[in-house]
Amino acid sequence: MSGPDPLVAVGRIAGAGLEAQSYRMRVVSENIANARSTGGTPGADPYQRKTIVFGAELDRALGALAVKVKRTSLDDAPFRVEHDPGHPAADAEGDVKYPNVNLLVEMTDMREANLSYEANLQMMRSARSMITETIDLLRSGSR
Repeated sequence: MSGPDPLVAVGRIAGAGLEAQSYRMRVVSENIANARSTGGTPGADPYQRKTIVFGAELDRALGALAVKVKRTSLDDAPFRVEHDPGHPAADAEGDVKYPNVNLLVEMTDMREANLSYEANLQMMRSARSMITETIDLLRSGSR
């Protein structure tokens, strides 16, 4: 058999999943934190929602595909506009631009990232347990 042990490969692939989902949760938390941010000057654009693009990359050492964050993009959905002439970020017509962040979408994305993170973590636990059991079996068999 050539290449790394399949159980070690499982752990490394799941580790790549953990890293990708951690990054995803960071971006979601940034979106949530800035959901009500406005531009710094009257009429200025506010915070723009970020999105993540994932891709599969070949890990040559493993000979397997692992998830990677390909890039972070800006969501081109329009900003929300509210009429509030007294707001410091209001333009000449009294309109204020708010981020294109939908908290319901962000909370759903956060939950999905959390579930995926937990699934990858469980996969690592299972692989580690199987490796430990194999080592224990080999030790007891050599006595």
